[in-house]
Amino acid sequence: MSEFTHLHLHSQYSLLESSIRLDELFKQACEFKMNAVGLTDHGNMFGAVDFYLKAKKYGLKPILGCEVYIAPGGRALRGNTGSADDEIAPYAIGRSGLQHLVLLVQNEVGYRNLSKLVSAGYLEGFYYRPRIDKELLAQHAEGLIATSACLKGEVTSSALIGDMDRAREAALWYKHLFPGRFYLEMQQNGLHQQMLINERFQELAEELDLPLLATADCHYLKQEDALSQEVLMSIQTGQKMDDMSGSSLVSREFYFKSKETMIQEFSFCPEAIENTQKIVESCSFDFEFKDKSGKKIYHFPKFEPPQGKSQQDYLVQLSTTGLKQRLEESTQYHQKTFSEDDIKKYNQRLEKELGIINSMGFTGYFLIVQDFIGYAKTNGIPVGPGRGSGAGSLVAYALRITELDPIEHGLLFERFLNPERVSLPDFDVDFCMDRRPEVIEYVSKKYGTDCVAQIITFGNLKARGVTRDVGRVMGMAAQDVDKIAKLVPEESTLRSEKLLKKSLV
Repeated sequence: MSEFTHLHLHSQYSLLESSIRLDELFKQACEFKMNAVGLTDHGNMFGAVDFYLKAKKYGLKPILGCEVYIAPGGRALRGNTGSADDEIAPYAIGRSGLQHLVLLVQNEVGYRNLSKLVSAGYLEGFYYRPRIDKELLAQHAEGLIATSACLKGEVTSSALIGDMDRAREAALWYKHLFPGRFYLEMQQNGLHQQMLINERFQELAEELDLPLLATADCHYLKQEDALSQEVLMSIQTGQKMDDMSGSSLVSREFYFKSKETMIQEFSFCPEAIENTQKIVESCSFDFEFKDKSGKKIYHFPKFEPPQGKSQQDYLVQLSTTGLKQRLEESTQYHQKTFSEDDIKKYNQRLEKELGIINSMGFTGYFLIVQDFIGYAKTNGIPVGPGRGSGAGSLVAYALRITELDPIEHGLLFERFLNPERVSLPDFDVDFCMDRRPEVIEYVSKKYGTDCVAQIITFGNLKARGVTRDVGRVMGMAAQDVDKIAKLVPEESTLRSEKLLKKSLV
């Protein structure tokens, strides 16, 4: 039997657009005896590392990608080119002018290019959705495989309305940009529009010598999850299901199908199935988390110490001088006294911490943090005293990263940094809300914008909240939904019950 790989799939990281969870996905893929899985979330690569690591854990080859949004008028254009309802349903033809394109990572160059495209979509082209344009695409096409995507793709939408000249022109543009790496995507999703596309794409593929590709545009794991997917889309748009008549389910086929099902559905075009494996075989990209010796690789910005000094020497100098000043200030302003034994204890602790910091390769990290905190304090930007396990570091106290004396308060450095359990150090730093951008601008200019990023926090749909959301979109009375929601245990209660059961066992 031929092999088949899903190369158009949306996970939980297509926020409120897909209900596919990664662990469940890979378990299903293993049950289907697949050898690889692709990830093409809408407009983002939030799940790339998580997807990669879990796929490897399950013995599957991860194919990274993204379904990008292309603004026909250019990414700088603002207007009716990407409304919030663009993704009301994966099977609805968009009311906005955004065009979809699936991009798959072929190698390291492709990963870097896709990262640049997605980042630019947020930083330069964001308007309701992260958007790129053909200008950007032409600059970063190397190492990427492209497919025509869903009904909202440029080639697809033109072919759908019968404008084959325009479809041909667009297909030739992508063929030229992605030589041997552009595929016309076909699906068997039960939509009459898609059936029409499949016929026209077979003709177009023969005319332009383009390969065909079979996909399922997966948004949920099992066919019976279709209704749950519609509820999820209703939560996203804030509409009740009764009001979603224009975008309600007209197909239950956007699920993770077995290879047997896909092969049967595309028996009229075996080439489209075979091409999924050709793509898998041509993709070779791996994240490098460790060097050849097995040591973790860290990517820190470069801190340049004063001329003639190494980072280690400079950290020792700053820490030693800083601790001396701290003890003098405590004596002068807080009337504390330190015996020779006390001072010896401080110095021994400082020396021990410095040895661990330098041996673990985190010297530059401490120097960078003290640098931008020092900048903030010098310029009158309020900075918090320090939170979390970082307060247990005497070096941090000496460098004025934190304001708590760990020896006085009995705090352990090992909770922050421990050579027996290697993990990245992480200082929790609070800046004045109004002047925080000044600190970001400072580090961007000093260390380079390519070394500065802001983190994202993903909200989880908790049981009680989901109950209320589902009740609302189902049109239930608020008081009835509230009664049901209050019957659902809190997450902490459920967790405690699980721990109790484990302890009893």
